[in-house]
Amino acid sequence: MQVPTIDECVRLMEQYNMLPNIRRHSLVVARIAELLATGLQGRINGHELPDRNLCVSGALLHDIAKTPCLDGSCDHARAGAEICLDHGYPEIAEIVAEHVILKDHNPDRYQNGCFSAREIVYYADKRVRHDEIVSLDERLDYIIEHYGKNDTRLHELIRANFNKCVQLEGFLFNFLNFSPAQLSLKINRVKTHF
Repeated sequence: MQVPTIDECVRLMEQYNMLPNIRRHSLVVARIAELLATGLQGRINGHELPDRNLCVSGALLHDIAKTPCLDGSCDHARAGAEICLDHGYPEIAEIVAEHVILKDHNPDRYQNGCFSAREIVYYADKRVRHDEIVSLDERLDYIIEHYGKNDTRLHELIRANFNKCVQLEGFLFNFLNFSPAQLSLKINRVKTHF
């Protein structure tokens, strides 16, 4: 598995002209992803845990193509996955490709404490509006307002995606020693590696 270091992620952010606000968002998502991956350590028996470095790097690069796609000319998740593949990071590409819509939503697996780096980054991204940690309800309202285009069908699709995230959150926090509401406090108390 080829995982870029934090320094390599920062170089890619610079190379692809990631705007400062998108970089700040990505840093907060990465802090949450690291906290979740670390928090699962020792709390799940008999299952492979998500790799902390993969979660952090995936979170740092999840919006690598957001800046060039802001004009609506491309799908930033797909374009970002291609960038990661071009740089030799196929595992990161999978995370980036699914950070907006998780393709393999699997409640049976979650119930047993099996979470992948893709799911950790997907969830972490849904908890950050700009660079602020918010609830899933607050993030949903923001996404519908900014990306819903007053299209009822699109609103339904966004809500369905968030319903999966709410379900993931419930299972995930069954294996952590803090609640979703405590995430902000926990981030401020725990030192992360960047």
